[in-house]
Amino acid sequence: MTRATVVLVAALAIPLAGCAWSGKPKAAVIPAPPQPAAPAPAPEPLSIPQTRVDLPPPQPLDPAALVTAAPVEPAQPALAKPVSPPAPRPRANAPQTPRVVEQPAPEPARPPIQEILPADVAKQLQASAQKHQADARSLLAAAQRRLLSAGERRKVADIDQFLKQSEQAELSQDMRSADQLAERAYILAKELQSGK
Repeated sequence: MTRATVVLVAALAIPLAGCAWSGKPKAAVIPAPPQPAAPAPAPEPLSIPQTRVDLPPPQPLDPAALVTAAPVEPAQPALAKPVSPPAPRPRANAPQTPRVVEQPAPEPARPPIQEILPADVAKQLQASAQKHQADARSLLAAAQRRLLSAGERRKVADIDQFLKQSEQAELSQDMRSADQLAERAYILAKELQSGK
């Protein structure tokens, strides 16, 4: 450090040291206790009750409106209605004629909405469906030669159902569904063969 810096530091340190060494005890400054704040006003309610009712002015009432009319008695005595004889009861042995109830004619069946496939795609799906059907039937025949458990018999019934649905879809020219159903039958038949 340079001499000027040392002198400057010493000049500043002397007055500060004098305050600390003066020996006079300084009174501690205690901050004044905080004044209790005035309580905040209560918040206003979100809705104000409606206690004032405005009614329309009273309406005049006609005293004649309160008078009830006396019932008018007929001058002639009322004629008794003719009583019709009760309908004859059918005999137990007598044949009864059936009632004919006309029902509206049923609507003709509409063809189901189905996907229109190009001819080559439809042939591929049909060939795939027929292959899956044949494979599922052969696996099913092999599995039925052995003794089947209750779960396996249910699986056989499911396979038969899928094969029937596949054939119906093929007859209705829905080749995509026919292939999918035949494939499900084939997968179940493979599971049946493997014993799953």
